Amino acid sequence: MSPSTLPARLWRTVSLLLGALALVRLAGLFPTRLHAQSAPITFVYLRGADTIATETVTPGDGVVKGSLVYRGQPRVEWEQVRTPLRLTLTVFAAGSTADAAPVQIAGFVPQGDSMAVEVGVRGAMRPQMVAIRPGAVALLNSSLLHSALLTQLAHETGRTVLPVVLAQGAQAFDATITRQGDTTTMALAGMTFVIVWRDGLPEEVRVPAQNLRAVRARGPVSLAPAAPISYDAPANAPYTSEHVTIPTPRGYTLAGTLTRPRAVAARVPVVVTISGSGPQDRDSRLPGITNYAPFRDIADTLGRRGIAVLRYDDRGVGESGGRASRDSATSEDFADDVLSVVQFLRARPDVDGTRIVLAGHSEGGLIAPIAAVKDPRIRAVALLAGPAITGRKVLEYQNENGIRAANVSDSQRDSLRRTVPAALDSLARTNRWMRYFMTADPLVTARRVTQPVLVLQGDTDMQVTPEQADTLAAAVRGAGNRAVTLRRFPATNHLFLADASGSPTGYAALTDTKVRAEVLGALVEWTLRVTR
Repeated sequence: MSPSTLPARLWRTVSLLLGALALVRLAGLFPTRLHAQSAPITFVYLRGADTIATETVTPGDGVVKGSLVYRGQPRVEWEQVRTPLRLTLTVFAAGSTADAAPVQIAGFVPQGDSMAVEVGVRGAMRPQMVAIRPGAVALLNSSLLHSALLTQLAHETGRTVLPVVLAQGAQAFDATITRQGDTTTMALAGMTFVIVWRDGLPEEVRVPAQNLRAVRARGPVSLAPAAPISYDAPANAPYTSEHVTIPTPRGYTLAGTLTRPRAVAARVPVVVTISGSGPQDRDSRLPGITNYAPFRDIADTLGRRGIAVLRYDDRGVGESGGRASRDSATSEDFADDVLSVVQFLRARPDVDGTRIVLAGHSEGGLIAPIAAVKDPRIRAVALLAGPAITGRKVLEYQNENGIRAANVSDSQRDSLRRTVPAALDSLARTNRWMRYFMTADPLVTARRVTQPVLVLQGDTDMQVTPEQADTLAAAVRGAGNRAVTLRRFPATNHLFLADASGSPTGYAALTDTKVRAEVLGALVEWTLRVTR
């Protein structure tokens, strides 16, 4: 996902790694005009001609508050305090009322060479101290207006480089800032922001690469509710769709959609889709990426070839229960949800319980093998961009990329590298999901999978690097399982979209958001073969 414009999926934990690179004065964080202004200012987020979000900013005495709402996504309220410097994020469920209780709270307070981070779920705060360089400035990367506020900080302190730490995304970057007349330009993580000022206030914030802009409104604006998502089969499709409720022994139910080929009286094979990290609905949609629904693409393609598909809302998402355990659940816990889905399918008279296939994307590629090892009766496993290294190595890789991209000296880079181990250790201590993610070795489980395995990988994937597919396939084969198929696709990113770059910062700008036909074809061909 883009670190600049996409709303965060309700994150399990706020990952804050690395620090800023220089001490900055903070007096200019609240420009005089904003300091004096007290009336709320509303901005409309536009992608092309479509309104996708609103953000209301309320300046005050030593504090600026914002309320950011992307259509159909959780509402994020932020508060930037000047003294002591503190950014607080409060997250509310999508569509919740103004007096609803928050579902998550996060606070960021720099204290010398540490950042005090508090993460709360329904009021239970979990504090941690993360090592940083003095002068860290936390940035709410889904807010264009908070980005504009930090450029004003740079302007007031005479800086052209402002180190920032992303509150959503576990990375640190240098923001390079220039100002000419009433226009400020900020380059951050490969993206360019253009802020136009008028009367001391942002008039417009543009992100040209994503065809996105936030425009100041002249009065209150209400964001029309998102159109409800239909999980029904398309008209005239050769398959039906059924909304199902799946019981679990953990006291909640999962909601899903079962697509099944029409005019087939016999029991049919079925593929169960498993989403990646972060709360996702049964289509595995990502906010800000128009019409991206990979599991719907899979269900449609397989349904037209006689294969049933069950896709379900993750625990605590959409119509599924289990919200109370969502944030602390590990990949192994999510594998138990998969097994509940499998058990549900085996009880149906129209499904062949001996021909159930699991298809997991990203973290789902870690979850699927866990379920397959626990239940050897599962027929086969497809791993779409599944990891082959521990989460700690993933985070080390991501942080190293950020350090290399930083506009600093070699000695400063070395100093930043020294902060990473302590920051990772802190995250592992304070969050159950993160601890499991950072320590679980996907290859240990993969070597225990005896069922046929399909490994699909995009060659421009910058989230699960392409060579991990080779490592994963080799590990399974090396353990004696010869039924391994590996397919890699050129110019294909982590989302299995056509993308020569593969950078997550460019996802929202992609115009073709259908899973590549070559990928779907490979999945169909293999599924038909292993379920004969």
